[in-house]
Amino acid sequence: MSVFTPGRRWQPPFMPFKRVPFKKRALAKIELAVKGPLFGCRMCGNCLLQETAFICPMECPKGLRNGPCGGSTPEKCYVDESRPCIWYKIYERSFKLGREALLLEVLPPMDWDKAGMDAWSDVFDKAKEIGAKKIIADLTAPEAGSVSKTLDSIFRPVRQPEWWQGDSLYHAPKYAEPVSELERRLKAGEFVVAAEVTPPLSASVDKLKQNIELLKPYVAALNFTDSPSAIPGMSSLACSKFALELGAEPVMQITARDRTRVGLQSEVIGASALGVQNLLCLTGDSMVLGPGPRGRMDIVDIDAIQMLWILRRMRDEGKYLDGREINTPPKYFLGAAASPFASNMKFQALREQKKVNAGAQFFQTNVVFDADALDEWLNEIAKRDVLDKVYILAGITPLKSYKTAAYMNSKIPGVFVPEKILKRMEAAKEKGNEREEGIQIALELIEKIRSKQGVNGIHIMAVGWEDIVPRIVAEAGLLSQRI
Repeated sequence: MSVFTPGRRWQPPFMPFKRVPFKKRALAKIELAVKGPLFGCRMCGNCLLQETAFICPMECPKGLRNGPCGGSTPEKCYVDESRPCIWYKIYERSFKLGREALLLEVLPPMDWDKAGMDAWSDVFDKAKEIGAKKIIADLTAPEAGSVSKTLDSIFRPVRQPEWWQGDSLYHAPKYAEPVSELERRLKAGEFVVAAEVTPPLSASVDKLKQNIELLKPYVAALNFTDSPSAIPGMSSLACSKFALELGAEPVMQITARDRTRVGLQSEVIGASALGVQNLLCLTGDSMVLGPGPRGRMDIVDIDAIQMLWILRRMRDEGKYLDGREINTPPKYFLGAAASPFASNMKFQALREQKKVNAGAQFFQTNVVFDADALDEWLNEIAKRDVLDKVYILAGITPLKSYKTAAYMNSKIPGVFVPEKILKRMEAAKEKGNEREEGIQIALELIEKIRSKQGVNGIHIMAVGWEDIVPRIVAEAGLLSQRI
């Protein structure tokens, strides 16, 4: 265990991907000898310790560099239950030390050309460029904040290279008219209904098309999942194209788990050309949830916040990540996931604010089973001046059985099922009417959620039970909300 970073190092230090001069190899050895015992350093060459309360984010099994995933909990990491959630620890220490504002800066993905290299030489080079005399003068200046300003002038250019230039500010979309029907409905003030359709597990699309035709009169948009729980199925892009052909509005989901920065950019250019105008950016479930043989679990190339940052700049600035100009930029309405009940709601609200700053225009939340507790999360979001910058669709799942409810509560990261609902489903099991009870619970939750200021709609995740969605929408009285 390192001195300042809780838990043990997840993986050995990185090795360089190229031949390195002796001086740099020697400096890297010294840096590892110092930072290894103190921080569990993995020598990523892209150090972020100042921004993360001196807890190394590379201790996260997913390698996330901008905050926790939706499965964050105070107790443990769901990828490796023998470890704490390192991002929960980062948030906890940052709030305790009053450094939480630093967590809002959108940090870049790793530059793998620097992996296995020292980070100190970049700092020394920047300090040399500024000049020792100026640094000393600024550090000893009597003005308030001179020390932090001086340190930032050295470290910021190192952690925010020219190709990224991340910040902690809100970036409003640079277009006026809605780019999708979903965005138009939300801007018009409609309490919208979106629904999730499970992609087929084979090349047959008959059932997929039936579900699209069944649901499109009842919803504003249809989500197509992107290999949830790391179980492959038909791609969200292919399903979205079928939806467009059938006259339905798709929301294409993109998980960072299965994307590189190159693959992401090429895929959204293609999706935009095909007419897909709503994108939902997700970090994605770890491979640990999927069947074996398992893929790589120790790193993702980009996280959901980095995806939002890249896609917003492609759309609004017409630039690829490498700086090349896009002659005809893609157009899309950007969404992200929100997890109100994953951990401390103050932590979650900061995480959601960071997503909005990076480019998220709408949220689809994880499943909500406690409408009253949702108020706390909404209040925390409001304190961060986010409610007027993002549309929120609360997640609803009709429970099929007590077994499903118990499984979701204990096994699905970021989902909390209150004891009273578990007891209701258990009683329904004894009476033999579990599905009907699950539907009634969903209707009760929708009624409560509709009255909450800041919630703009619901997102029904029926998980293979798509034919129940029309009944829920009709009995919830939401058909009359269509514009």
